Amino acid sequence: MHTLAQLKSGKLAGSQRLTLTADLTSLPAEILSLADSLEILDVSNNKLSSLPPELAQLKKLKILFASNNCFTSLPEVLGQCENLEMIGFKSNQIRTITANALPPKLRWLTLTDNEIESLPAALGQCPRLQKLMLAGNRLQVLPQSLAQCQNLELLRISANQLQHCPEHILDLPKLAWLAFAGNPFSQDDARSVSVPDVPSSSYTLQHVLGQGASGVISKATWNTPPPHLARDIAVKIFKGEVTSDGYPQNELRACVKAGNHPNLVKLIAKVEEENCLALVMNLIPPRYKNLGQPPSFSSCTRDTFADGFTLSIAQISKIVEQITSVVAHLHDQQLCHGDVYAHNTLFDDDANILFGDFGAASMYHMLSAQQQSKIKTIEARALDYFIDDLLSVCAQEDQCNPQFIKLRKQSLT
Repeated sequence: MHTLAQLKSGKLAGSQRLTLTADLTSLPAEILSLADSLEILDVSNNKLSSLPPELAQLKKLKILFASNNCFTSLPEVLGQCENLEMIGFKSNQIRTITANALPPKLRWLTLTDNEIESLPAALGQCPRLQKLMLAGNRLQVLPQSLAQCQNLELLRISANQLQHCPEHILDLPKLAWLAFAGNPFSQDDARSVSVPDVPSSSYTLQHVLGQGASGVISKATWNTPPPHLARDIAVKIFKGEVTSDGYPQNELRACVKAGNHPNLVKLIAKVEEENCLALVMNLIPPRYKNLGQPPSFSSCTRDTFADGFTLSIAQISKIVEQITSVVAHLHDQQLCHGDVYAHNTLFDDDANILFGDFGAASMYHMLSAQQQSKIKTIEARALDYFIDDLLSVCAQEDQCNPQFIKLRKQSLT
């Protein structure tokens, strides 16, 4: 985080990244002094409603975040930023997007939690677009031109007003991570499977274990343990009305729909109260750790891994066998996970995995047989990318192993 005083005094000269949160209603003119160096500008959590034409003078600007501001339209000056690749305007009040607001090198566009009713056809003329986040808007249709976005890999259209399945995007050749729950065309049937409802007063929260876009996971203990259950549990309490993936209620229902599998985090109960929506799960043993890390700015849609992290081909093969079984199980329930990634996977030293995070999951029982088949193809592509990412960290001495070669061919088909 930087300060206005630092910027105005010239102490930030030559900076490649600038983060300013100071109740701004306009961009400080001093930002232009960084025109020859600035690549990442984060002005989220201010009171901005417009951006000046001079922004286009930031010739090296690649990434712009302006979430949690007061914009009602996507600023058209963005379209004049010749090197701008990543745009994030989450949680504004955006209703209008024109063709002029789309920069020529656009690769990643986040417009989650706005008031957008339609998208410009020109979005289909963004050939580099890989990641498009549109959950929590008022879209009734997607432009047919999106079928031209041949490089689109991740699409979030949950929590909108889509009346019909946008079938024209289901044939995109690289699409692998798709979330569409919470639309009129995709009403779910979670009532077919159930887990017990418990009151939030039945457990006591201990300490936070982790948190993500949709909620906070804490260790907890039952106040009076139910029969045959361990006293210690994990509780995920959802926050907010909409996340980057969709509605928390849809995530809860997807977890219920998923049922039981040895490689899924086991759901014990759920809480559905007026002021509390939560999942009660088995406490994961401490030997489990994250398999991967989320995508970076440069990798965009692909997982990253800690420096020096490697896996043997035996470990990779075992992990692939388990995740393949999980995905098949979910599709038996007519459930698309939408987020098959190593960063949503936990593993131990024996390569046993636990898979979770159903924030992007979507039920598809209501779709036609042809549409369901295409959904499965999309998720199979995510599985191939998952395998390919693991192979990228395979131990050097195992890369001539026949199993490595077999998995490599599978991930490239």
